[in-house]
Amino acid sequence: MSRQKTPIRLERIDDCRWRLPRTGGMRVDGIVYSSPEMIEDLRGDPALEQVANVAHLPGIVGASLAMPDIHWGYGFPIGGVAAFDADHGVISPGGVGYDINCGVRLLRTNLAREDVESRRDRLVEDLFRTIPTGVGAAHRRFRLAPKDIRGVLAGGARWAVERGWGSTGDLEMLEESGCIEAARPELVSARALERGRAQLGTLGSGNHFAEVQFVDQVLDEKAAAALGLALGRVTVTLHTGSRGLGHQVCTDYLKSMLEAASRHGIRLPDRQLCCAPLSSDAGRSYLGAMSAAANFAFGNRQVMTELTRRSLERVFAGAEAHVVYDVCHNIAKFETFEIDGRRRRVCVHRKGATRAYPPGHEATPAPYRDFGQPVLIPGDMGRYSFVLVGTELAYRQTFGSTCHGAGRRLSRKKAKQAARGRDLLGELAERGVAIRAAGMGTVAEEMPEAYKDVAEVVAVVAAAGLSKIVARLRPLAVIKG
Repeated sequence: MSRQKTPIRLERIDDCRWRLPRTGGMRVDGIVYSSPEMIEDLRGDPALEQVANVAHLPGIVGASLAMPDIHWGYGFPIGGVAAFDADHGVISPGGVGYDINCGVRLLRTNLAREDVESRRDRLVEDLFRTIPTGVGAAHRRFRLAPKDIRGVLAGGARWAVERGWGSTGDLEMLEESGCIEAARPELVSARALERGRAQLGTLGSGNHFAEVQFVDQVLDEKAAAALGLALGRVTVTLHTGSRGLGHQVCTDYLKSMLEAASRHGIRLPDRQLCCAPLSSDAGRSYLGAMSAAANFAFGNRQVMTELTRRSLERVFAGAEAHVVYDVCHNIAKFETFEIDGRRRRVCVHRKGATRAYPPGHEATPAPYRDFGQPVLIPGDMGRYSFVLVGTELAYRQTFGSTCHGAGRRLSRKKAKQAARGRDLLGELAERGVAIRAAGMGTVAEEMPEAYKDVAEVVAVVAAAGLSKIVARLRPLAVIKG
């Protein structure tokens, strides 16, 4: 199971797609969505080798896919998508990542940009006091009993709503209605449970954030109206996942998946791609534990939603916040598509990628069904984010998937080096953005220049027909770990 180098050769398909032809042990081609300019930055990048490595895994169908925000990750590239036959394919923790169901939720408010700008500092301070942030962030007084944390793992956002954290109307606007039914809480370790007990409703660190924004461009008026987005309307984006619990679940299962790959005779081009057949005990066990961790993430964002509402109400009398949608970024789920002329059930791994179902799909909330599933694409804390909708072409080409964000262009170490001697808070203030963070190290790691310009990423998926742009959002205030 030693790591094998796969020679990388890129062939241009069109202005937005590039092929890594099937060679050696690859079972399918690799397909990378990128612009001609962005592909030059990728040449020689180990993320392309990872696209080819994923193509070696048993049961993969279609192609090993990468979105334009691709960058190097654990096993799979971040920005990677791969689907595996339900009967003959595998499931891999590397195709989900450590932060299981890291995702984004968008709230729309009844506030205007001018309302928030006059009280921006007060709002960002209140949000920072209300939502625990930073490495190991936890609630001091809100600690789940063992029975309750298992309830979150089984019920996800529904568990939170049943206990007063939001309304049933919220659940209608969440991917999977905020709960993956395949969850098996009994397969989550005691260590993982302990790590999660005080972390429901917390932000964490790294690229996670809560951001107050306003709609500064509307590109599809009908779709924007259906989503409740209008020029100048204030929104809030919450970006977080399953915290320490999800990280522990991934850690716990990597060893058993390595053993399973060896036991089932699966040759791995990279040990980080350890996997097990979906039909095996090891594969079913990881799927059940991973789904439980995903439900914790749904519950986490649900509690954060209600904490955000309470903060808004304290600062602005009569403030309201409604869920537009909630998407998963790091997940593996069974879905059905037409492949080679017939309907097939596959396990779609999306790692740093977003589901983007087309107009008319039954999984999309009824108010949005004429336009497609909402797709939420955060950028960096100094520029802009985007709201898109899914398309029929994405459903046919990428298993209903699109990009998930800007994608890093600098490592955290290099970002910190580039930030030395700079007044990052002052620079962001000049852009009209107030920020509160647990430490300046995170601000340096996450400064705008550390990321690709998300407008360029979104332009690729729009030109490729994987998503349609609805609106652009600009930041007003951000809290980070």
